[in-house]
Amino acid sequence: MKYAVYMTDNFRKEMNKISSVEQKKIQNIFIQLKENPYAGNQLQIKILREKRLEEKRIYYLVFEHLNSVLMVAMSNKRTQQKTINYILGSLEDYRIYLEKILSKD
Repeated sequence: MKYAVYMTDNFRKEMNKISSVEQKKIQNIFIQLKENPYAGNQLQIKILREKRLEEKRIYYLVFEHLNSVLMVAMSNKRTQQKTINYILGSLEDYRIYLEKILSKD
């Protein structure tokens, strides 16, 4: 079953700050996640995943019941734990955010 891939507004802003080459690599990650949302490394809980892109880390959440992946953040190694902690503290907010997106589709 294919998954849909969505981005938070913050993730989209981060995408706009990086080079077009890196953006293309992230687009390729999106394609991969549509087929296999669990392709990245699991972080602390099953739904929180990470893919590395050179020195950057790309964080996303897999919502099986919604057949969706939500791209939530990017960080570097230095801010990795702070970013992970923020995501873990905002899981419910991210679920609501995604459900709002899906209700518009």
